[in-house]
Amino acid sequence: MSTSALPSTHSGVELEIGGMTCASCANRIEKKLNKLDGVVATVNYATEKAKVTVPEGYDPALLIAEVEKTGYTAVMPEPKGAKKDTKSGDGNDAEDAELTSLRHRLIGSIVLTVPVIAMAMIPALQFTYWQWASLALAAPVIVWAAWPFHKAAWVNLKHGAATMDTLISMGTSAAFLWSLYALFFGTAGVPGMTHPFEFTLAPSDGAANIYLEVGAGVTMFILAGRYFEKRSKKQAGAALRALLELGAKEVAVLRGGVETKIPVEDLRVGDEFVVRPGEKIATDGTVVSGTSAVDASMLTGEAIPVEVAEGDTVTGATTNVGGRLVVRTTRIGSDTQLAQMAQLVEDAQTGKAEVQRLADRISGVFVPIVIVVAAVTLGGWLGAGFPVSAAFTAAVAVLVIACPCALGLATPTALLVGTGRGAQMGVLIKGPEVLESTRKVDTVVLDKTGTVTTGKMTLVDVVTEPGSDRAELLRLAGALEDASEHPIAQAIAKGATQEVGTLPVVEGFANIEGKGVQGVVDGHAVLVGRDSLLAEWSLQLSGELAATKARAEGEGKTVVAVGWDGKARGILVVADTVKDTSVEAIRQLKALGLSPVLLTGDNEAVARHIAAEVGIDEVIAEVLPQDKVDVVQRLQAEGKVVAMIGDGVNDAPALAQADLGLAMGTGADVAIEASDITLVRGDLRSAVDAIRLSRKTLGTIKTNLFWAFAYNVAAIPVAALGMLNPMLAGAAMALSSVFVVGNSLRLRGFKSTAV
Repeated sequence: MSTSALPSTHSGVELEIGGMTCASCANRIEKKLNKLDGVVATVNYATEKAKVTVPEGYDPALLIAEVEKTGYTAVMPEPKGAKKDTKSGDGNDAEDAELTSLRHRLIGSIVLTVPVIAMAMIPALQFTYWQWASLALAAPVIVWAAWPFHKAAWVNLKHGAATMDTLISMGTSAAFLWSLYALFFGTAGVPGMTHPFEFTLAPSDGAANIYLEVGAGVTMFILAGRYFEKRSKKQAGAALRALLELGAKEVAVLRGGVETKIPVEDLRVGDEFVVRPGEKIATDGTVVSGTSAVDASMLTGEAIPVEVAEGDTVTGATTNVGGRLVVRTTRIGSDTQLAQMAQLVEDAQTGKAEVQRLADRISGVFVPIVIVVAAVTLGGWLGAGFPVSAAFTAAVAVLVIACPCALGLATPTALLVGTGRGAQMGVLIKGPEVLESTRKVDTVVLDKTGTVTTGKMTLVDVVTEPGSDRAELLRLAGALEDASEHPIAQAIAKGATQEVGTLPVVEGFANIEGKGVQGVVDGHAVLVGRDSLLAEWSLQLSGELAATKARAEGEGKTVVAVGWDGKARGILVVADTVKDTSVEAIRQLKALGLSPVLLTGDNEAVARHIAAEVGIDEVIAEVLPQDKVDVVQRLQAEGKVVAMIGDGVNDAPALAQADLGLAMGTGADVAIEASDITLVRGDLRSAVDAIRLSRKTLGTIKTNLFWAFAYNVAAIPVAALGMLNPMLAGAAMALSSVFVVGNSLRLRGFKSTAV
């Protein structure tokens, strides 16, 4: 939520960055942009995007020019919802072209390098002129297949920088040039020359040895790592792309009463469109006519379709599985829930956690240090009297083993997969800094209405007077209430319909302001409402029923009395019920080590009753909306790290104040905007999923960083001491990146507790 603290005179700009090959590149671009006056930039290597905050009216062309000065490319992305979204398609084509180019170089290098390595490793394959055959096979690999590394190294050199590509280019070029020297000016080119493959280095005549297998092998292994890394990054971002592709492409809009097929991009607010069974709803809107069931599982994960009728809201990209609907458009383009969900995911993936900033800072200075270590290694071996070949090989091994691929991938790949998996489960993490908060939280404050409870009035009990029939009571009272638009009346009518079926017709219906309703149903003069309404007709509840009514009202429930034909017949109890999943959710939150607190504006008795039902011990009741934030501040002052879960407008300040704000996606937009995590479903177990997934993602990041750091710390001394062949160093370096990406991809298997 750090962006919310920026002054309103600032605005956000997004750039798509091209030419980055490692975290060092991203770090260098970020430094350059942040040197500009009033500019705050974050560059992400995994998403290849820059999020930049600039003063209002700032020309983005200046940002692009600065990036290009650094040796990379930058473009403004096409706005979402742009006509035909052609640019987006081009972007995907460019990404696919890069992947295809990598694949071609990799396949070519494998075909050419395998024989070179085989001949170098197996003396039996070293025929009379094998060294020259190795040169013919290895040269295209080191020059053509490794060209992206050489090109990037040259660009960086022109700008006075050294990156991972510098290491690769130096290592492979040095191996190739030394081999050319040994072949043409040394003794390595003589017919019948042989040399065994060794895991360790030993003093030898440098001019008698070639290292073509090192240059070609390193190139092959690094290309393999780059290719699988690129492909994995593409897979890791699949959840976001899937979200963006969920929406309908065409819509049947009503113009002058006639259906006309148009692209979804041409829809305008206020347009009415038709959705037939099996079709996707084109955009967010309100049902104008028709009834149906809508499958929202793609967005919310809810397996059961939701019944909708005239006046109900529907969400774009959900599927109509029932009857024909006519929907009036209320939100289009980037304002729709689908677009906002996609933006939340993208924002989270583009941001940076504090742990990643540490990795970036280290990778920024890592390359120059490695070059110095390689130079010291070379000088040390030569100074100790070892042959040039041994010194050279140790220095090349240092250059190759130190490539910080794994370091640069450790955090962004885990964020990509974790936030993408969250989106699939209906958990939208707004920013990577949220991950740290979930680890530290120890107290969770829950709003009652709409969070722990359904937020909707439901018929929960029917109590009859002796001699009265329950079904008859529901039939007559339900029919009368069905004619009223009051929420309590509608709750009774819905409950009655579910229990007794079709309700009879009402005659002479009348609404008695502030007291209830009356009318004639099946020849009976029926009254439903307060005691005072029945008293006007001399109808009185029995002492036992009056006591039951008082008890229910003491628990915060609403009770209406029912009577007909001169006699009181029973009472109907209506209440905001606890969600079916809330008890399980509270149990799971406690299992995570969190202390739940119920916070509500309702009276103490109601709050205590609800809290006892779901298993919450601490209750803070009768709190005014503006005082909720004070409660959160008080808990924080006591040393607690607070998470707040809510859904209403009155929860927004508390959500913003909390160390971690979680908003129900079924709630108010302002609450969602103020939160750190949005729970698309109204299921409180989603909060458990959000905290578990965030902690799991953070744990994966730390595992990745440990592996990357430990790998480099352990490998560089080994290489410098001449105990590691450069070709094996290249393979190990590539495998470290594959390990990091593979470890991150395990997050795709994260399972929800809401089963």
